[in-house]
Amino acid sequence: MTKEDIYLPLLEEVTKYLKTKEHLDFIKSGFDYAFEMHAPQKRKSGEPYIVHPRDVAITLAKYQVDPNTLVSGLLHDVIEDTPATYADIKEKFNEEIADIVEGVTKLDMIHYKGSKASQQVKNHQKMVLAMAKDIRVIFVKLADRLNNMRTLGFLDDARQTRISRETLDIFAPIAHRLGMYRLKAELEDLSFKYIYPAEYQEIAGLLTDKKENRETDVENMKNDLNKLLDSENFIFDITGRIKNIHSVYYKMKHKDVDFEEINDLLALRIVVQTISDCYRAIGIVHSKFVPLPGRFKDYIAMPKPNMYQSLHTTVVNRGKIFEIQIRTEEMDEIAEKGVAAHWAYKETAPSKASSRKSLENIVSSKLRWYSELIQYTEENDSEEEILNIFTDDILNANVYVFTPNGDIIDLAAGATPLDFAFRIHTKVGEKTVGAIVNGKIRPLDYTLKTGDLVEIKTSKNSVGPNENWLKIAKTSNARSKIKNFLNKQRREFLIERGKEELDREITLKRVDIKITDDLVEESFKNRGIKTLEDLYFEIGKNVVSPIGAANLLTGKEELTDEDLLEKINKAELAKRRYVHSDINIIVEGLDKPSVRLANCCNPVLGDEIIGYVSRSSGIVVHRQTCNNVESFEEARLLDVFWGTNTLVKYVSNIKILGINRDNILAEIVHSATASKAKILQVSAQSNNVKEGIIKMRIQIGSLVELNHVISNIQKLKGIYSIERIG
Repeated sequence: MTKEDIYLPLLEEVTKYLKTKEHLDFIKSGFDYAFEMHAPQKRKSGEPYIVHPRDVAITLAKYQVDPNTLVSGLLHDVIEDTPATYADIKEKFNEEIADIVEGVTKLDMIHYKGSKASQQVKNHQKMVLAMAKDIRVIFVKLADRLNNMRTLGFLDDARQTRISRETLDIFAPIAHRLGMYRLKAELEDLSFKYIYPAEYQEIAGLLTDKKENRETDVENMKNDLNKLLDSENFIFDITGRIKNIHSVYYKMKHKDVDFEEINDLLALRIVVQTISDCYRAIGIVHSKFVPLPGRFKDYIAMPKPNMYQSLHTTVVNRGKIFEIQIRTEEMDEIAEKGVAAHWAYKETAPSKASSRKSLENIVSSKLRWYSELIQYTEENDSEEEILNIFTDDILNANVYVFTPNGDIIDLAAGATPLDFAFRIHTKVGEKTVGAIVNGKIRPLDYTLKTGDLVEIKTSKNSVGPNENWLKIAKTSNARSKIKNFLNKQRREFLIERGKEELDREITLKRVDIKITDDLVEESFKNRGIKTLEDLYFEIGKNVVSPIGAANLLTGKEELTDEDLLEKINKAELAKRRYVHSDINIIVEGLDKPSVRLANCCNPVLGDEIIGYVSRSSGIVVHRQTCNNVESFEEARLLDVFWGTNTLVKYVSNIKILGINRDNILAEIVHSATASKAKILQVSAQSNNVKEGIIKMRIQIGSLVELNHVISNIQKLKGIYSIERIG
């Protein structure tokens, strides 16, 4: 076989959509370079190795990809299997091709070791991160895997099984999510053939045994539909649809049905010109043939996450059951090629898909899950977290619910309103206090079903997620965000506690010292503590003693008489400069002002606060997040500060939502009092979904103490949410 003979099939496929000499010469140069690099190599079949990258490029050409992607397909193995380097490819071709080839090479460096092995996790991680970086890497890899599966018969049994399992578990689901039905179906059938050879032969035999009868039945139904639609002046095309072997097996196994019970073995596809023709055609079909109840599906109004659109119905004719799909030509192309249908390269105009960024924009705009995948990779540093989100939430998403605006959100089975809230936005999830599903209040652990209309109720006074939310959330995305919030909250709490303890020890020493990050780093360089915040955190965790830290920072344990006298004099000066009210509030520049805490938001020591000069009540101190602050006249706002008096007590109101179970009120009261809070008032009631609503008025000394109370209540079984109220 000559070099020209090997190249000819690729040239024939490429010239179906590429005509210019510039493009054809560029692709030929890629083939020539691959031919040269792989020249000494043979495949297991004995044929020249160049046949493999040539066939990968042919598969890519069927999707009419841009020249850069085609050349990347030709060169996808040269870095791994030949002396060629990234720099060589970048110099001879361009950086974009070099990046794609390097991305495919990195995917090939880790091999699949089984469904539970840690190596599989690494493989998934590489796949997901490569996909987020440039989806063409995955597209080339899918074409590569398809050709490998077509020639798998030349490998030993163990490698056949390993590669097939990897294909079925990783590559076929990705092809499905990209909407590439033909490629996905072939990957599934080829994998199934090697993993379950007996089952494959059995189903193939069942399909073959009655093939002639089925073809006759389909042809008869096709003739009936032709006559029907012709009479209504449609422009249409009707074809039979072949169900792939793996999908038959999957349906038999997961729906526990016999081969004869599968209703869509006899299937026809009607392709019409417009969306209105789709709905008109299905009305005409139903007027002639009896539809099976519950079998009509409208994927035009509610597309699948992989962009698939079509009308599905199942009807009876001549005693046989037929599945009929009705769609437009564009829908049909997307059903076969998926998102690739949107980036087909056009020579007549500058292609929007000619660069990585523009292609990413196309895919993100068409596939919501891909846009979210990119967002997940930007928000998460942990590759394992990204992997879990992709495999659990994206590949397995099969529940479709609506936002109040009519947007479709796809979630994994078992998802709850909490999962929905975090899918909308992290801040929405963190401030969730309730959910309304189909117009009715539902608990946060309600299991969502396809078609549900979900509205999330939020409150900016909500204290946010608690440990019980980890039991309610089912998606990896929501669980990851809840864990991040809890870790951050715990860190902030420990930092505040550490600060209080260190400040107290330094105050007792009567030392006037400014603690800086540089001082901390110098004093604790052997402990790996580099900032003041790190020191507070370590003290809060009880890793560092506050007394020891104070001694080390001040450099002395006792205060001289001169130091003590100087400290007292400074304290007297401070009294003249500031006025401390009995509620521990400092107002600068005013002599004995009238100051009180606002009843609408009940600030406590540690809250970010602001003063408002009212017309009749003096200065009223509000939390900066108080709803009323937004409506205040800016000229009447002034800065106020907390004093240093730690003996003052403050009132705070909290609202707790949880399961209305036995003893929950007693447990909440006990938890609050054990956390050193004084309970002033308690009320409890239940709503129409059997949730308990408990309101408590408590007295505490600071925000740290309040957070401690809330944290302990959150640990109780069945607590959904806690928010501070006026």
